[in-house]
Amino acid sequence: MKMRKRILLLCLLMLQVATRRAAAATVEDDVRCLRSVKAALDANGSLSWNFSNSTVGFVCNFVGVSCWNLQENRVLGLSLKGFSLAGTIPSDLRYCASANQLDLSSNAFSGPLPADLCSWLPYLTSIDLSNNQFTGAIPPQLSGCRFLHNLILAGNQLEGAIPPSLTQLDRLSTLDLSGNRLSGPIPAPLGEKFDSSAFSGNDGLCGHPLSSCGSHSRTRVIIIVAAGVFGAVASLALAYVIWRCWSPSGKRAALGRGGETGRSWAERLRTAHNRLAPVSLFQKPIKKVKLADLMVATADFHPNNIIVAGSSRVGTSYKAVLPDGSALTVKRLHSCPLPEKQFRMEMGRIGQLRHPNLVPLLGFCVVEDERLLVYKHMPNGALSSALESADDALDWPDRVRIAIGAARGLAWLHHGFQIPFLLQNLSSKAILLDEDYEARITDFGLARLVRTSAGDGDTSSPFLNGDFGEFGYTAPEYATSSDPTTKGDVYAFGIVLLELVTGQKATEITSDAAGEGFKGNLVDWVNRLSATGKIHEAIDRSLQGKGKDDEIIQVLKIASGCVVSQPKERTSMYKVFQSLKTFGDAYDFSEQFDEFPLVYGKDEPDSQ
Repeated sequence: MKMRKRILLLCLLMLQVATRRAAAATVEDDVRCLRSVKAALDANGSLSWNFSNSTVGFVCNFVGVSCWNLQENRVLGLSLKGFSLAGTIPSDLRYCASANQLDLSSNAFSGPLPADLCSWLPYLTSIDLSNNQFTGAIPPQLSGCRFLHNLILAGNQLEGAIPPSLTQLDRLSTLDLSGNRLSGPIPAPLGEKFDSSAFSGNDGLCGHPLSSCGSHSRTRVIIIVAAGVFGAVASLALAYVIWRCWSPSGKRAALGRGGETGRSWAERLRTAHNRLAPVSLFQKPIKKVKLADLMVATADFHPNNIIVAGSSRVGTSYKAVLPDGSALTVKRLHSCPLPEKQFRMEMGRIGQLRHPNLVPLLGFCVVEDERLLVYKHMPNGALSSALESADDALDWPDRVRIAIGAARGLAWLHHGFQIPFLLQNLSSKAILLDEDYEARITDFGLARLVRTSAGDGDTSSPFLNGDFGEFGYTAPEYATSSDPTTKGDVYAFGIVLLELVTGQKATEITSDAAGEGFKGNLVDWVNRLSATGKIHEAIDRSLQGKGKDDEIIQVLKIASGCVVSQPKERTSMYKVFQSLKTFGDAYDFSEQFDEFPLVYGKDEPDSQ
């Protein structure tokens, strides 16, 4: 009897040892998986994964990595969207065998999709490889992901037919194959289950819910016949253009008709084909929105609907009133020469930014060379307009709340990510006020659209050529440097703070405040008052003598620390926000947004 107990205890001990070894092997496998991902794909060093750590569950603190629990290095999901990763997906991904989510979207991956992906990661429920440069055919073996709910392969260069085997994915609820080079008939079960947006942008695809496959041959005949007709028409049109542009009589005829109007772009959008262009929304709406809906809501982008919302140098904003009475803001970018694919990638990157102090970007529309952005409408307009209003002047608590909100939003963009989001166009026009007069920053991310449009080797700055920066808010170092920094944003925020305290404009001081003959800007005026011991005279007269002068002077000092001429001497936005927040405590403005940590990781933010 004793011998049997000993044998049983020995077996249990051996089983425990084997289990521990298997668990250790699993942990080691997941670490090996992540090491390979970083080594193969992260040439730019975007992933700050430190493998020298040996604490329990250390990989669970890696950016983009989620774990089944924090007590073991077992990867639940990889979410590496927009990390500038490049290369082909490594086979060592198979060592993350327990993962059920894979998001590698908006990077620069290339080559074919791995046929063995579902063998490597058999428990996947979501695959998002959109907005990359994958080529070749969609592997039929993707049907092996039996638990798959989401399959998103949009915005690549995939070719060939849609594999019929994908119809075996009976749990699939989201499918997006748009924006590729796919051809052939859509498998009937997929065509019945998903709408046309799942297959759009593939000229070679046919079948429900797109055009009938039998119409292709007839279309080719029509194109051949029409080509001869349109060839003759094109020749006549070319002759007319030459006459109109170079002939004196042609120029006079054009002038007689009034020439080109400032809204000719809106006229082009009225064609039936353009009006059907879809508006891509980041959250799936109950009803799909098309360009035609925006045109009706803005009265065909009538000048009467132009509003102050963000930088006028970036684009023109229009108020759009929908049939149910709700409102949106539609911004037409003035210049965005990015190719459509790159533009869509940037929109995907910007559209994911959600914070209580940012104006939500709801969607966008691409029509010919036009780029339209759709934002949530802010009913109380721009801060610049509120400061100029004599009838409903902002009191000091309102200005403190606005300053704290704008600082919180900008600090999150600077310090809430591994790579800071630089605004580069901050001004009192780019700070909007919602229905509760909370500050919301707009136009974030748009500077990248301008800067990335330059050709290779072009180092010109948008501040130097005047295409982007707002006059009066650009830091002095941009006169000689083309490299944007967080300290440039801090300078612009300091100008906004000075406007809140003084009630003056960034580039224009009223004569009754500055006196006759003063020709400097707001910073010059405040510095002069400070140097002569008259800093109290900088306070907005509507705020003076109400018991808050000392507090206002303290905020003025914070603003002055933001606009010093040397970038290294300016504080970080994190510290600016922390300083302003102390004033908000007295007005009960101390609400916290735990889901939006201001500091990326656990390190103290740098002071760059």
